[in-house]
Amino acid sequence: MPRYFTLEEARRMLPFAGRSIREAVESRSRAEEAEAWLRNLSQRILMSGGMAVDTAAVESWKAQYDSSSQSLKRAMEGLEEAGIQVKDLSVGLVDFPSLYHGEEICICWRMDEDDIRYWHGMTEGFGGRKEIDDEFIRNHRGQTLT
Repeated sequence: MPRYFTLEEARRMLPFAGRSIREAVESRSRAEEAEAWLRNLSQRILMSGGMAVDTAAVESWKAQYDSSSQSLKRAMEGLEEAGIQVKDLSVGLVDFPSLYHGEEICICWRMDEDDIRYWHGMTEGFGGRKEIDDEFIRNHRGQTLT
């Protein structure tokens, strides 16, 4: 059962969510860079039938991949434990589940935004984002699960 946030609770979580999603995005990028380098090396070895390999470079790229993957995993687990849903890691998009007129909805935030200004229904996604207005503020609610 998800945790439901009020708008104010979601806003209070922004510093944590921002740090965590940025760490996840950066870690994913570093892991993908290392993975691409290692894959490219593997293909070159395969295509040439073998070659001398700079083992120090391989170990360095492997260490970058491993540490970045662990950092990504920690960031994602932290967000999940807080009840924040990662929707798009490529742009740092997260949702805070909430209730509006008794229906499950998502308060939506992207890491390049300075505040939370949008929400959307569960099936609408990012393309269906609506601006938070007084009607939303009056009729949404959270629910802290114990």
